[in-house]
Amino acid sequence: MTFLAIDIGNTRLKWALHTAPHRNAPLLAQGAEFLENIDRLAEGDWAGLPHPTSMLGCTVAGDAVKRRIEEQMELWDVSAHWVVASSAEAGLVNGYDYPSRLGADRWVAMIGAWHRSLAQGAPRPLVVVMVGTAVTVDAIDTQGKFLGGLILPGHGIMLRALESGTAGLHVPTGNVCEFPTNTSDALTSGGTYAIAGAVACMVQHLRQHCGAEPRCIMTGGAGWKMAPNMSVPFELVDNLLFDGLLEMASSRFAVPA
Repeated sequence: MTFLAIDIGNTRLKWALHTAPHRNAPLLAQGAEFLENIDRLAEGDWAGLPHPTSMLGCTVAGDAVKRRIEEQMELWDVSAHWVVASSAEAGLVNGYDYPSRLGADRWVAMIGAWHRSLAQGAPRPLVVVMVGTAVTVDAIDTQGKFLGGLILPGHGIMLRALESGTAGLHVPTGNVCEFPTNTSDALTSGGTYAIAGAVACMVQHLRQHCGAEPRCIMTGGAGWKMAPNMSVPFELVDNLLFDGLLEMASSRFAVPA
């Protein structure tokens, strides 16, 4: 029962093929492709793969990108299943006002982080951070309920907004430092500390709400940029969304006994 997990972000598609739809199933193959090149997957990276018997995907892109992926999957006899956030799944309760409007990537990442945290010991409050084109900072209590979260612009959007809204501000990316003395460093440091401050604020809110010290798990393509400048302890996980997809797939595609 091979299982294909697909994570589509704003710029790239990542995929992983496992021997089964289970979090501990061995990895057979994995890869990544920029969205402009996904129409070559069937004749490229996917051509020699074992045929998956099930597939679950998470995307922040629109229906057009989904259709392009499904066209590439026609080389296999497998149905495409795409995550839509629900009121509860895989042991996590969705506290969003309108659960289905929660971004699928946030929902999947939280499920992956929650089960990763449970594997480390007794349940604790959890802050899940995704750092990409946008940044999300989400809070889960000790009972596994998503309480709510923050959305803020990533580094690139912050810099482009300042360049477009401030006359004469066109400078290269600088370094992060405590006391910037040039505009490039000031911009980069400001964006970095804005994100780090949002995470620290959410950790404080969750600590006060639950009366316990939260864990913090961070993921996303730009997570490594934030890592040296975080003010709270955290764990950096590269493929957190794949963890979540595998956890969800283990119940969705379970083989009856």
